[in-house]
Amino acid sequence: MTAPDTAGSERHLDLRGLKCPLPVLRSRKALTELKPGTVLVVEASDPMSVIDIPHMCNEDGHELLAQDKTGDGLRFTIRRGAQKNAG
Repeated sequence: MTAPDTAGSERHLDLRGLKCPLPVLRSRKALTELKPGTVLVVEASDPMSVIDIPHMCNEDGHELLAQDKTGDGLRFTIRRGAQKNAG
């Protein structure tokens, strides 16, 4: 993916070491606490995150700006959507 435009507010969430379903649940909770348009960078190590987090973004109306492999896991860059989250 290309480098995302993360101008403005950006938050980081380190979820490395947590197993499914915790990374997606904590990401969803963090996103509900952010204003629309805010960027959340999620670090995760659970291999299921590569499926779960993009699915959550699609279901909840958030924009997945980037998904990258890192030395110790995965990094997801998500822009908070305007739609209210379920849950």
